[in-house]
Amino acid sequence: MHTKAMTFSRHILEEAKVQQDMTAELSSLLMQMGYVGKILSREIARAPLKGRLGLVGETNPTGDAQKKLDVYTNDIMVEAFSETGPVAGLVSEELEELKILSLGREAKYILCTDPLDGSSNTDINAPIGTIFGIYRCSGNNHRELEQNLLNERMKQIAAGYVLYGASTMLVYTCGHGVYGFTLDCDLGEFLLVHENISCPARGHYCSANLGRYHEWSSDIQNFIAHLTVHDPSTRRPYSLRYTGALVADFHRSLLEGGVYFYPPDADHKNGKLRFLYECAPLAFVVEQAGGCASTGTQRLLDLKVELLHQRAPFVIGSTEEVALYEKFLTGGT
Repeated sequence: MHTKAMTFSRHILEEAKVQQDMTAELSSLLMQMGYVGKILSREIARAPLKGRLGLVGETNPTGDAQKKLDVYTNDIMVEAFSETGPVAGLVSEELEELKILSLGREAKYILCTDPLDGSSNTDINAPIGTIFGIYRCSGNNHRELEQNLLNERMKQIAAGYVLYGASTMLVYTCGHGVYGFTLDCDLGEFLLVHENISCPARGHYCSANLGRYHEWSSDIQNFIAHLTVHDPSTRRPYSLRYTGALVADFHRSLLEGGVYFYPPDADHKNGKLRFLYECAPLAFVVEQAGGCASTGTQRLLDLKVELLHQRAPFVIGSTEEVALYEKFLTGGT
């Protein structure tokens, strides 16, 4: 069986033969991301044994309490891509500013990442993940790279995530379909298990932090009320699934259909999730799989970015559910 299986590295090399935009530098970057996923999977599993659980006692640039694993996984990410030429700069949830890694001729990309999505789950052994988005860049210094990223002169060309759950999965796209790989720990290889993932146009799951329900607008509350009405002809009520890890909740919607949403609330007037390294990468993935991502009033990827850690209202998943969410938000029902 394993002799015929498609590894992640082999898949990247095969794609490079037929996709003109899959350059040698991008192929190298993606294969390194696969390697980083293996390292993080191992280190996250060992964290309780290495004393890496719990809080650091500080906050990250957007005010979230930092866990020890937040800092550790960010350090791994920086170190891993500092040793490879293709990454000019790195934007991370754990870094205040864009970090320059290389300005050589091969440094054609900026990597935006949340190294440890759902870190509140680390102490209870619940699902967590890593999110990444890759942008083609131009510039010879920190100022030029950051300005290009924020002024929409750089295009996101690849994105994906690693999900650390019952097994470790890597899902990615380069704009030519979405592919999912599962880590075979004995072989030390990510093997292709989901080819050309297609997000169902409709599902029956919803994911949201309902603890914020009374802080949301009446339009959002009405949307939730609609989803929870008993109506078997429209597969309602929807089942609630919420893990506290964006990657895990999104992954369910991607494969089985449904909707994830995190609207503005009293503490987060512009939404809680960060655009560059949480929302945009997953939006790129879902669109390539035939789904949708929105702010509730516009296509998510059309949002103008002005800050590295800019937040955004976020709804993502099946096309019908996202469209219905937008309809409620704009008063169409």
